[in-house]
Amino acid sequence: MKKRIKAGEIPTASMADIAFLLLIFFLVTTTIDMDKGLGLVLPPKGDEKEIPKKNISNLLINAQGNVLLDKQPVQVRDLKRIVQEKITANDKLIISVKAHPRAKYQVYINVLDQLKQANATRISIAEPDK
Repeated sequence: MKKRIKAGEIPTASMADIAFLLLIFFLVTTTIDMDKGLGLVLPPKGDEKEIPKKNISNLLINAQGNVLLDKQPVQVRDLKRIVQEKITANDKLIISVKAHPRAKYQVYINVLDQLKQANATRISIAEPDK
């Protein structure tokens, strides 16, 4: 009588358990990056101070994306230079930024970037008109 040689088998009974444990492990250890938005430090609500008009410069962004600085049209790319000159002339200058509700977000971000590059540390974000 010939002996039958048994072929090796891989046990598959616990494969589902292993797959489930691996799935749980990767779900628990994976981090999901959340959108952070703009990093702005805002004052607490109710903090209002009276500021002389000479220390405020109004920057408006209209619905078409045009930028007005003290009622004068300005190109976004020139904003850094103009604001630097104004801050040099008046170191207590506060830039009040007000955007129309339909203004493009990218224009708003570009304006804030230009102000940051101009070292404008006193920026007031005005509430848009409704």
